[in-house]
Amino acid sequence: MIKLLHLSDIHMGSGFSHGRVNPETGLNSRLEDFVGTLGRCIDRAIAEPVDLVLFGGDAFPDATPPPIVQEAFASQFRRLVDAQIPTVLLVGNHDQHAQGQGGASLSIYRTLGVPGFVVGDRLETHRIQTRNGPVQIITLPWLTRSALLTRPDAEGLSLSEIGHLLIDRLRVALEGEIRRLDPDVPTVLLAHLMADNARYGAERFLAVGKGFTVPLSLLARDCFDYVALGHVHRHQVLNESPPIVYPGSIERVDFSEEKEDKGFVLVTLERGQTAFEFCPLPVRAFRTIEVNLSTSNTPQADLLYALKPDLIQDAVVRLIYYTRSDQLDQLDLAEVHQALSSAHSYTIHPELISQLSRTRLPELGVGSTIAPIEALKAYLTNRDDLQEIAADMLEVAQSLLAEEEHIWLQPETVASLDAIDPLESVTPQDTQLRLL
Repeated sequence: MIKLLHLSDIHMGSGFSHGRVNPETGLNSRLEDFVGTLGRCIDRAIAEPVDLVLFGGDAFPDATPPPIVQEAFASQFRRLVDAQIPTVLLVGNHDQHAQGQGGASLSIYRTLGVPGFVVGDRLETHRIQTRNGPVQIITLPWLTRSALLTRPDAEGLSLSEIGHLLIDRLRVALEGEIRRLDPDVPTVLLAHLMADNARYGAERFLAVGKGFTVPLSLLARDCFDYVALGHVHRHQVLNESPPIVYPGSIERVDFSEEKEDKGFVLVTLERGQTAFEFCPLPVRAFRTIEVNLSTSNTPQADLLYALKPDLIQDAVVRLIYYTRSDQLDQLDLAEVHQALSSAHSYTIHPELISQLSRTRLPELGVGSTIAPIEALKAYLTNRDDLQEIAADMLEVAQSLLAEEEHIWLQPETVASLDAIDPLESVTPQDTQLRLL
């Protein structure tokens, strides 16, 4: 039995806009969050201890991270070297220079010959000896079209035809690795890709270049005892036998992930029978607070009431409130900023609602048969700003309706309508009368 820790999509160095400078360290607080969360993953790997750590790709937001970010990443993984826990670092799309051309940010670990570190920057099988026996790891890094096709290969083909050709090329290349496997040794496919039935997370917005979608049938092979995926930030299990698992990212990157659990996966690997467990991590909370003040008589009080201390304490907060222009003078933004001061960081997004774009009342919808005076009453009931003159408006409306009814009941009016010949030319005045 071999114990693995599977994590992915660290993206260390991203999300600085949601942080602040720590005056004691001079570092962005979000960088410290990412370092702390990665540290908890490494803590668990050492405490178990696991026999092997698998990283599914995307160490940084791009292939050229600042030195301080590279140092923070390396200092945590160095602890695995000291604990003599072998590690496989897979290259993801964010780790590559120019979509695969020019190397990858993780290649330095192979160049330096870091003990126990394997860098997966090509489709290749690695046999690794752990404390509890050997394991085979097939590394499948993020592949671009140029990695599998030349320009002449794709000439004259539609996008759909190119997609099918890419999958065919990948299937052949993967089959070549599978045929060289030792059937008696546990095997893991470690891949950074987009599976065809996976649900997206923030990687939809973070992707540097367009890849292609891989069918699940290509991954669900009996020769694999576990398929460790990276790229999708939302934890999900795509298949049970063999287990095909995205651990998700270890930290929230932005507000698109505020409702997602973050963590890593512990795997107990055996030939033909594998068990796994998702381990959630205590990460920084992201909170979106939306408040509609447009119908409120006390907008300031209602806005402050929505800013509950237990929601915003130490969280990254996005406050969105909707208000009318005539309510702006009733809002004290200094008091709002004070109420948000316990948040880790926050942004405020006011949205001005036009008074001309009110929601239609159901009783006044298309096909309504409500009497005109009742329609006016319904309208005035929902207009707080017209309450002072509502009675006068109803009185005038009733007077106008009574006068109109009197005009239409006069005998001379009825006779004038009957006298109009629809086939003869009519004057503009006649036309107006017909429209009435």
